[in-house]
Amino acid sequence: MAKKNSKKSAKNAPATIARNKRATFEYRFDEKLEAGLSLMGWEVKSIRAGKINLSESFVMVKNGEAYMYNCNITPLNTASTHVVADPTRARKLLLNRRELDRLAGLVERQGYAIVAISMYWGKGSWVKVEIGLGKGKKDHDKREDTKQREWAIEKARVMKNK
Repeated sequence: MAKKNSKKSAKNAPATIARNKRATFEYRFDEKLEAGLSLMGWEVKSIRAGKINLSESFVMVKNGEAYMYNCNITPLNTASTHVVADPTRARKLLLNRRELDRLAGLVERQGYAIVAISMYWGKGSWVKVEIGLGKGKKDHDKREDTKQREWAIEKARVMKNK
């Protein structure tokens, strides 16, 4: 008799496009938000092909609008010839006015950083970005996280062999 798949159904879970694994190692996030992303047509085609890198991306609030910087979307070779593709252009995030004001206040007054954590397909064909509001970790915090992760792996290995 075959085993049943215990994972959640694909309909409920959003399809992840890209993750910024380095962000969770470098920052301790106090809050996470979902934001829409304003993209051009060639960018959506490249995202569907998986040509995206979030590793150095961050968010800044300027003139009452949020922009994501250093998100590298490599243009496809088959892109239209009349389109000038800039892979690292600033992309506007779609947030409510209340969320923008709150984020700007926390960054200016309390020294928080806003970092892109992951990108995924929202409802339908909308691209969503999960951004995190957090502060940078110290070296001893990073070492503690590494120890915890290695201990979890070792514990799983021991329990598997028993």
